[in-house]
Amino acid sequence: MLVYRIVHKKYSNSLFASGLEGRWNSEGKKVIYAAESISLAYLETMAYRKGFGFNFDFRIMVIKLPNNFSHTTVETLQLPSDWRDFRSYKECQAIGNIWFDEGIHLGLKVPSAVVPENYNMVINTYHKDFKKVKLIEVLNFIPDQRLEEIIKEYK
Repeated sequence: MLVYRIVHKKYSNSLFASGLEGRWNSEGKKVIYAAESISLAYLETMAYRKGFGFNFDFRIMVIKLPNNFSHTTVETLQLPSDWRDFRSYKECQAIGNIWFDEGIHLGLKVPSAVVPENYNMVINTYHKDFKKVKLIEVLNFIPDQRLEEIIKEYK
């Protein structure tokens, strides 16, 4: 399975996890967030960056997960109705922290807060199979400035 990340070029040549907290992990839990498509990765990054700051210094990381890798799927029906709200991070983090601490599965397949019908993959960098996760390609990312301009109009 291929998954995708859009990052600043200085972080694009290795599978690095900062350990900063995110929707599905508390601080110190070193995970990598990736999306099931490049377009979803773009939307996720736009939301995270609040639509600002794209230039030609970003890259698309193409990541290959091992065949038949183990993962757990979180369905939206399992989540509180307000799970997409940033104030609900604690509930989502609790789910992700249990998954991470158990260390059973390499991936945690989670609905995207941007497009809940699509999924992101959270990858546990401490899992025994993480060594099988490969960065197979880094592509130039050329953002469409029209999207940034649309978002700026609504601020």
